[in-house]
Amino acid sequence: MAASKTITVTQTGSPIGRRHDQRETLIGLGLNKRHRTKELPDTPETRGMIAKVAHLVRVETESK
Repeated sequence: MAASKTITVTQTGSPIGRRHDQRETLIGLGLNKRHRTKELPDTPETRGMIAKVAHLVRVETESK
C-alpha cells in the first residue's frame, strides 16, 4: 500500500467580515472556529481550497 501524504491545517483567522465563499471554503475544509486543526489528504483539490483562504489558515506538511 502506498503511503498517503497528509497536511495539517489550523485555522488562525475568523471568517467574520470575509466573503461568503471564504467561509464556505473553511467549512469545506472541516474548520469553523479559530484554533481548530484538521488532518487532510494532500491533494490538488485540498491545496486549492487552502490557497483560497491562505490568510486564515496555517499549514504544516507531514507524510505518513
